[in-house]
Amino acid sequence: MARPRVLSGVQPTGCLHLGNWLGAIRNWVDLQASHDTFFCVVDLHAITVPHNPEQLAEDTLSTAALYLACGIDPNQSTVFVQSHVAAHSELCWLLNCVTPLNWLERMIQFKEKAVKQGDQVSVGLLDYPVLMAADILLYGADLVPVGEDQKQHLELARDIAQQRINSRFGSKDAAGEEIPVLKVPQPMILKEGARVMSLTDGANKMSKSDPNEGSRITLLDPPELITKKIKRAKTDPTMGLEFGNPERPEADNLLGLYALLSGKGRQSALAECGAMGWGTFKPLLAEAAVEALRPVQERYRDLRSDPGHLQAVLKDGQIKATEAANATLSAVRQALGFLPAA
Repeated sequence: MARPRVLSGVQPTGCLHLGNWLGAIRNWVDLQASHDTFFCVVDLHAITVPHNPEQLAEDTLSTAALYLACGIDPNQSTVFVQSHVAAHSELCWLLNCVTPLNWLERMIQFKEKAVKQGDQVSVGLLDYPVLMAADILLYGADLVPVGEDQKQHLELARDIAQQRINSRFGSKDAAGEEIPVLKVPQPMILKEGARVMSLTDGANKMSKSDPNEGSRITLLDPPELITKKIKRAKTDPTMGLEFGNPERPEADNLLGLYALLSGKGRQSALAECGAMGWGTFKPLLAEAAVEALRPVQERYRDLRSDPGHLQAVLKDGQIKATEAANATLSAVRQALGFLPAA
C-alpha cells in the first residue's frame, strides 16, 4: 500500500528557532520512515510583508540547510523551495477565482497582521491562506502537520477543495460515485512540544517576528548567547517548577523545554527539577539546549561549506515536486475547462 503523504514547510524569514525545531521539524524527521514526506521552504509566503531580497535568498538556503541538519533525509523526503515549482502560483490563481472574499476577510491571522501594517497591508497578506491551500492541495497530501494557530488555514484549504472545486467541478463514475478533483487533507495535530512559548512571555508563542531577539533561541545561536538568553528568560517568584499551572506559564514552558531538549521527558524532568530554584535550574536548561543544538550546528556548517551538495538536493527536490504538482494542476485545469496546451 502507498504510504500516506504529508506536506509541510516553514517560511525563510530569519533563522529557525527552538519552536520550529521542537514543534515541527523534529516531528517531520520521525514521519519520514512511515510516510511519503514533502517538505518545502515556503519563500513565496515570505514576501507578504516587506522584505530584503538579498536576505530572502540567504534565509532560503539557510532554512533548507537547517532542514537537513535537523535530520530531514533527502533520500527519504522530497525537499524543495516553493518558488521553484511554478504550479504553486498558478493553482493559487485558479483557487482565488472560486474562493469567496469573505472567507479570507474572516481569517484571524490576517486581521491581526493587517492592524500592524495599516495602510501598507498587501493583497498578498489577504491571499496568504489561498496560496497555503494551493501548497497543500498540489501534492495530494493526506495529512498536514499543523499547530493550533494554523488550523483555520487548513480548514480553509479543506473547504476550498470540497465546496468550491470537488462539489462544483468533480465528475462521477459509471456507478454514480463522485470522482473528486482534489484530495481533501486531514490535520495532523502534534501534541508534545507543538507550542514552544517565548522566553520573555510564557503566554505567547516563540516567534521569528518578535522584535525582541531575547524571546527566542535560534538553532544557530552560539553557546554563550544561548546561556545569556536563558539566564535572562522571564521567571516568577515561586520556588520550584511545575507543569499545567495557568498562573505560571513561564515555569511550564521552561520545564517543558528542558524535558524536550534533555530527552528525559516530562515525568523525569519534573521529578528532577520540581523542587529546584530558578538559579539552579537555568544553568541546567542552558547546558541541555547547548548540547542538543551542537550536532545540528555542526551538520549545518558542513552543509553550508558544500553549496554544490545543497543545490543538488534542492534541484532533485524541485524535479520530484514539480512532477507531483503538475499532475494535480493538470487535473484542476481540465476540470475548470481550460484548453490543453499543445
